[in-house]
Formats: sequence, C-alpha cells, structure tokens
Amino acid sequence: MAYKVDKVHGYDYLFKIVLIGDSGVGKSNILSRFTRNEFCLESKSTIGVEFATRTIQVEGKIVKAQIWDTAGQERYRAITSAYYRGAVGALLIYDITKKQSFENVRRWLRELKDHADANIVIMLAGNKADLSHHRAVQESDGQALAEQEGLVFLETSALEAYNVEKAFQMILLDIYKIVSKKALAAQDAASSSTQVPSQTTAIKVGDYDNNSRKCCSN
Repeated sequence: MAYKVDKVHGYDYLFKIVLIGDSGVGKSNILSRFTRNEFCLESKSTIGVEFATRTIQVEGKIVKAQIWDTAGQERYRAITSAYYRGAVGALLIYDITKKQSFENVRRWLRELKDHADANIVIMLAGNKADLSHHRAVQESDGQALAEQEGLVFLETSALEAYNVEKAFQMILLDIYKIVSKKALAAQDAASSSTQVPSQTTAIKVGDYDNNSRKCCSN
C-alpha cells in the first residue's frame, strides 16, 4: 500500500483517497464539505479529476489527506483509472434516491479491484440522506451490501454535513492503523539488531487546515 511520509512539509503522512461512484451522486459536494465546509446547490458534473486536501490529527500524528474527486461519466473512465494508483482509501458513494447508482456499486468495486491496491480501505456511503422522502434505496439495503462486501457503511448528507466528517475520519484512522502496524513490525525487526526503542502515541482525531482546488461540482 502506497503512502508518503514527509516531516519537512509539516505532516507525518500523506494519504491519497479517491471518491468514486456514478455521476451526480454528490462526490464533489462531499469533497467541498469536508475540505472547505461548503456546499454548492448549483453543481455541475466533474470533468476529469479534481483534488483537495485537508490536514487532521490521527493518534498524535499529522495526516494530510489528499482527496481525489473522479468523474463518474463513462467517457472519463480511461482518464481517471490511472488515478487509482497510489490510493490507500476510497469512498464509494451512491445516491439513496437513485436505485441505479446503488446497483452500480459492485461495478465500481470491480474497478477498484482492477486498478487499486489490494489493501485499499473502502467505505460505502449512501449520500443525500436529507432527501429521505425521495428514498429509492433503503438504509438496510446499503448496510447489507456493505456487509456482503466487507465494507464499512454510512449514510451521509453533504447538504446537511451529516456524517461527512465521520466518514473521512474513519477512513483515515483505518489507513493509519494499517500503516502504523507495518511500521511497527519493521521497527521491531530493526530493533532486534539495532536495539532502537519503539514509540507509542495517544488517540486524538481533530482537524485543521483547508487547502482545495476548484469549487464544488458533480
């Protein structure tokens, strides 16, 4: 699993996360809500790929999340497939008011399997929970699919900022746990010959810093 450690630029880890799902499910508004706490009512479909960043603390370490918003339209798939490389997390989003976007979840999972690291952390999110009166996909159906595929599941609302923060914090924490376990194993192996002591940290998940590119779309 690829990630970057960079103390010089003020963070301990740089994790690449991709947002995937059909066009119109709200990927770009989820991105802008998390990185800038903004929501655009009049959004347009993303063309190609955009990204934004935000830095948070995870277990005492500074983690910079680089979040890529991939276009959902078929004609951009050949372009965006390259951007799965190096991703350590993915938020797979469907629209609870659009049954087809939910039915396409397994197709997106196959695409991740084809292009992303086998150990990528994936969360399934049913977006637009604020439109529950137009619901076409039951929350229980989303939960059942997530359990079948071994995914974490949440319903979100970019409009109401519901569970957006939680979704990213959960993904980043899971990624960090995987990375830190590998680092600890390597440290233990090294200490057996160099006697270098290991370090421990306390859990703290907070946030700061908003850096983004381009206003919301999709």
